[in-house]
Amino acid sequence: MFGIMRKISRKVYDRTVYLEVYGDNKVAYRVTAGRMDLFGDKVITYGIEAEDYSSGEKEAIPDFSRNVEDAVDFAEMLINSRIRPRSIYSRALNYLSISI
Repeated sequence: MFGIMRKISRKVYDRTVYLEVYGDNKVAYRVTAGRMDLFGDKVITYGIEAEDYSSGEKEAIPDFSRNVEDAVDFAEMLINSRIRPRSIYSRALNYLSISI
């Protein structure tokens, strides 16, 4: 049976940089804090950004976690592993599958 599915738009607003580290591989890793509406409630969410200053490549996961410790721990893992921005989505899936 087919039916109509409605996608819930989850946009993060009022984003600020919570933590920024410039790695020795010329990649800036940021943990951002922002707010989003979740079923009528305003919740704080933390995101991850990685920006490569040598190539200009940039990737972001604006709503990575609602827990700041998880976001900072994931950013530390990215820094220690010297992950490029194009690989943060696959690393995020690995991290979240282990932490859940």
